[in-house]
Amino acid sequence: MYYFPLQPPYFLLLVGFLTALTSGLALSGTLKVIVEKWPSVRTENAKPRSSLKELFVPFLGITGGTCLFLSSGLAIFGFPTSLALGVGLPISLFTCLLVWLQLGSMMTFIEREGMQSLDLDTMP
Repeated sequence: MYYFPLQPPYFLLLVGFLTALTSGLALSGTLKVIVEKWPSVRTENAKPRSSLKELFVPFLGITGGTCLFLSSGLAIFGFPTSLALGVGLPISLFTCLLVWLQLGSMMTFIEREGMQSLDLDTMP
């Protein structure tokens, strides 16, 4: 037997999308402020400081919005609510965890080596 929801969660889909979008804009603005605070000339003895604490709340909003969007989208396509959450939650959490780890390693690398180390156009 097929499961047809009486009211698909279109509203939750929209809320999840808008949450992820606005949190992404907040993350972008916070990241720009952090990069502007970095001094242009670094001394070799200066220890890089972690700026990930300032990015945690916007990134948490992106994660929550992505989870809600993916789970609601699966529910709209006819998945039962428990299966939609069971599939959408681990996928979005694992993906966001990998993005968080990559963001942290890239920020550490940029703090240590400088922005010029990411310039791929000048590489041979």
